Amino acid sequence: MDALTIGLLAGAGFSAGAVNAAAGGGSLITFPALIAAGYPPITANVTNSIAVLPGYVGGSLAYRPELRAQGARIRALGITSALGAAGGAALLLISPASVFKAIVPWLILAACALLAVQPRAAAVAERHRDRPGSGAVLHLVLFAAAIYGGYFGAGLGIMFLAILAVFLDDDLQRLNALKGLLSLVVAIIAAAGFVLFGPIAWTAALIIGAACLLGGWLGVSAVRRLPATALRWTTVAYGVTVAIVLML
Repeated sequence: MDALTIGLLAGAGFSAGAVNAAAGGGSLITFPALIAAGYPPITANVTNSIAVLPGYVGGSLAYRPELRAQGARIRALGITSALGAAGGAALLLISPASVFKAIVPWLILAACALLAVQPRAAAVAERHRDRPGSGAVLHLVLFAAAIYGGYFGAGLGIMFLAILAVFLDDDLQRLNALKGLLSLVVAIIAAAGFVLFGPIAWTAALIIGAACLLGGWLGVSAVRRLPATALRWTTVAYGVTVAIVLML
């Protein structure tokens, strides 16, 4: 791996760590960077899933006070998330590479759309937060989201937070902590399957993972000086551009 590629991956990892801490959607930076570095789509996706793990671990450790009183909820929703992640990872590994290559631009566009409507989704969730939700529906929707997370994963945190905010009447910080831990569960289960059966570019995963940790630690203050709207739309524009390039 040459110095230019190392710089590309490290820069993408650093930016993704900061963006994830400030707004979410960091995989829309790291996954295309892996593609640009010459990795096939499935290898890039699998490697990205491994690389984002350190960021989820760090976030969950930081949110320990908000997680302490959610033990029963974590166990129940964690099982659902783990099952969905296993299904999504298995689907990725057994489906032809041509299928993933064909749909990945659309998955990126879906993640961009999710990031674009994040404020409106949060507002809708807040209006519905005090309504009692069906536990069965919550588990079903969360399971479907976890399948997506195991298969691709970009925008999963935004998706999880929207689901939890609609169905659970709780403080947003506690729900954000729960979202991060469930995202970690999905990442661990998917990573376990990928380590056993997936094509992982370990050098790239280590570079992005380390830079992602550093970006989340050092880059947050710099990124937070930017208007949230500008940051979100810059990431969306970048993701849409990548999707168009992949289509062509």
